[in-house]
Amino acid sequence: MKVILLKDVKKIGKRYETKDVSDGYAQNLLIPQGLAINATLEAVKRIDVIKNKLAVENKVQEELLAKNIKSLESIVLTIVGKANEKGHLFAGIHNEEIVAELAKHAHVQVDPSFIQLTSPIKEVGEFSVEVKAEGKSAKFKLIVKKG
Repeated sequence: MKVILLKDVKKIGKRYETKDVSDGYAQNLLIPQGLAINATLEAVKRIDVIKNKLAVENKVQEELLAKNIKSLESIVLTIVGKANEKGHLFAGIHNEEIVAELAKHAHVQVDPSFIQLTSPIKEVGEFSVEVKAEGKSAKFKLIVKKG
C-alpha cells in the first residue's frame, strides 16, 4: 500500500515522502496513529503544494539568516539544565532548545536545521555553536549552567 508519511518514521522514511509499506502496517499502525495517509492522487497534489510552500519558506529564512549571520557572533547564550554533581546533564540540549533560547533572549529566528551540532550537549560548560546558511557560517558562545 502506498502511503504519504506525515511525520518522520524510523526505518521507513522522512516527512512527506511517499513509501510503499505492507497493508497491515499502514492500516494498523501508520494511519491510525496519524503518521501517514493513503497516497491518493488528491493527497499527493496537496502534499506537493505543502512541500513547495515549505521549500520557499526555508529558502527565505536561509537568505535572511545569511544576511544577518555576523550578528550571531557577538551573542553569548546561557541555558540552565538539571545536572548531577559531576556536571553531566540529565537531558541533553538539542538544536530546538538552542533555537528557542536564541529567539527568546537574542530575538534571532533560526531554523533548527541551520544549527550544526554533531550530538546533543550533555555536560555543563562553555561551547562554541556553529550556524550555517547558504555557505556562510558564524559561531556563538553557549554557556550551559547547572540549575
